[in-house]
Amino acid sequence: MIITQTPLRISLAGGGTDLEAFYRYEDGMVLNMAIDKYVYVIVKERFDDKIYINYSRKEIVDSVDEIQHELVREAMRKTGVEKGVEITTLADIPSEGSGLGSSSSITVGLLNALYMYQGEQVSPERLAEEACEIEIDICGKPIGKQDQYIAAYGGIRLFTFRRDGTVEVEKIGLPDDKFRKLGSNLLLFFTNRTRKAETILRKQRENTPKKLDILREMKGLVSDAKEAILNHGFDDIGPILHKGWKLKRQLAEGISDPELDSIYEIALEAGATGGKISGAGGGGFLLLYVPRHKHDEVRKVMEEIGLRELPFMLERDGSKVIFNIRRYPTK
Repeated sequence: MIITQTPLRISLAGGGTDLEAFYRYEDGMVLNMAIDKYVYVIVKERFDDKIYINYSRKEIVDSVDEIQHELVREAMRKTGVEKGVEITTLADIPSEGSGLGSSSSITVGLLNALYMYQGEQVSPERLAEEACEIEIDICGKPIGKQDQYIAAYGGIRLFTFRRDGTVEVEKIGLPDDKFRKLGSNLLLFFTNRTRKAETILRKQRENTPKKLDILREMKGLVSDAKEAILNHGFDDIGPILHKGWKLKRQLAEGISDPELDSIYEIALEAGATGGKISGAGGGGFLLLYVPRHKHDEVRKVMEEIGLRELPFMLERDGSKVIFNIRRYPTK
């Protein structure tokens, strides 16, 4: 039995420039953070040759080609696992439409678990690259590359998406006390609705050639956020998030709406200095930067309007194997 634990993520700046529709014109750049909310993948050998898949549904099939869950199917094809296995996926949050990168975390976690099941330990770079290949090239999802990379690497990372398709990874290091302090001033609240990210991202992808100037401004905020973190000027993060959210809302219809705008304004009035709807927008989780002395006020107004907090801290590790018992041949 193999169990992998793969983190979810929040993005501080640059989201949208990790789409090929942007980085084919010029390099994209995103500053991302892993959080201590996870996707778990369990892979267990079966006594027969059947394939069991457990998620929100249960599948029992005889061959990989029959699997309906496309991420499981393609991960098995990629890793060469063909039969006699049971695969279970579990998540700390709603598995679709959360804005925290859960689909890509599932893909990365699947690859990590299935390769280890085959007795092979692979690098974060390979996990990220192959997860992108599965989701974008094979499954045709209109998404970018940031989610796969932060799930594989963890920590605080600056990713540069080159025009030739390569990705450069820069670790943004912080001592433990500063790492905890930064994470403690970031709050997440569930908006009580999920959405299909693909719908919004398809519109955003189509709009990209007309929105290059806005995306360049969003990319410019990445260096501001990096500087704020390295200089321990964490309170600068709020205004950076606020600028990015105002720009992001211009990229496509559906990223925000009057209800979401109202929720955000309520948070600002209570003491948040900036924030955004995580991921593609339209629902999922609202990320806020809130100075410590304003936490109680923001939590109170969010509770009053029916939004539940998801407590979290930042996570240094990317996808990892947390349980590994493999049966080896006796002869």
